[in-house]
Amino acid sequence: MPTNNTLNRRDYFPNHNVRLLTGGKTFFSLLIQLIEHAQACIHLQVYIYEADETGQLVADALIAAAKRGVAVYVLVDGYGSQGLKRTFTSQFAENGVHFRVFEPLFRSKHFYIGRRMHQKVLVVDARYAVVTGANIGDRYNDKPGKPAWLDFALCVSGEIAVNLCELCWTMWKNLQRVKPMPERCKPTAAQLDFGHEGTCAVRMRRNDWVRHKYDITRTYREIFRKANKRVILLSSYFLPGTVVRRDISAAVKRGVTIQLIVCSRMDVPLVKDAERSMYEWLLQHQVEIYEYTGSMLHGKLATCDDEWMTIGSFNVNDLSARVSVELNLDVRGKAFVQRTVQELVAIMENHCQRVQADDFAAKSSLLNRLIRWLAFKVLRVVFFLGTFYMKQEKYRRS
Repeated sequence: MPTNNTLNRRDYFPNHNVRLLTGGKTFFSLLIQLIEHAQACIHLQVYIYEADETGQLVADALIAAAKRGVAVYVLVDGYGSQGLKRTFTSQFAENGVHFRVFEPLFRSKHFYIGRRMHQKVLVVDARYAVVTGANIGDRYNDKPGKPAWLDFALCVSGEIAVNLCELCWTMWKNLQRVKPMPERCKPTAAQLDFGHEGTCAVRMRRNDWVRHKYDITRTYREIFRKANKRVILLSSYFLPGTVVRRDISAAVKRGVTIQLIVCSRMDVPLVKDAERSMYEWLLQHQVEIYEYTGSMLHGKLATCDDEWMTIGSFNVNDLSARVSVELNLDVRGKAFVQRTVQELVAIMENHCQRVQADDFAAKSSLLNRLIRWLAFKVLRVVFFLGTFYMKQEKYRRS
């Protein structure tokens, strides 16, 4: 159980320049800018890498960096990026970019059993880093007539980038112990103005069930347990387990306002039905629900009392908590978090429709409730089997 001084622990690094980014053009423009200014080393690790226009845009920048002598390492997840063909990935090896697929626990020629690498991170020169929920692909970028899925990222410069670089090396070595760490995890002298919006304390948080890491799960529990006034959650695929629901209930009883931003429709309709199966419980416990009416909500962040926040790849559900490798950054800095809260409030006011208990009950026929209940049960089975899939293609590893 967290102690009262949890938020003052030494794993927070002070005095970091930070910038909050929405997804789309803003996010990818900064990503390319960081890659173009790299001098020594780039690590890009992502769950889904699409072989589309945006994927090629990022690939071109990585290849150009490799050609000017930067050591470039790209790691993708075998499940999330199983659609990548060798015709696309071969350009990396041909141009000096080190590319590989995250290894499972057990594998054979035809199947995979193991954790998924769901984290999304870019580290440049052990000095700059971007931690996000966004993948590489057109869906996460602004395209003509197709706005990007709503997502968020945190760009940070400071000592935490060294830790993130070391984490990337560990992931690259398939979570083997790396000692000593490569020289490339020492920050270069390069300076880049990435438009930082404040100076904050930052700490790295990880979830990895194989390594018994549950930092992000603890962070969310801290948020609910330590909040005094308000918690705002922006969450895709929101399916909290029993423990989190208990923490939500306890926070509400203390007088904490909890506001939840979710999407009104999903790329996987089954998940939305399962998520709506939670609405009745949430509304009964005075949780305010706001459905985002834009194209798709994919972001993952939470704020606590305008004081601190967490952001990254973690979804509030059992797949993130118990199956996937996840990465978040916790941020403490009142002015910065207040600006984040203002942005979330603007989304609720201008791009969401609030779910009212009476309206939801009126639209919930017996058939609808049955469909949602079945969706929830089916999804629990899917989560249980979430570490298994049939392999479709053997990747080139380098």
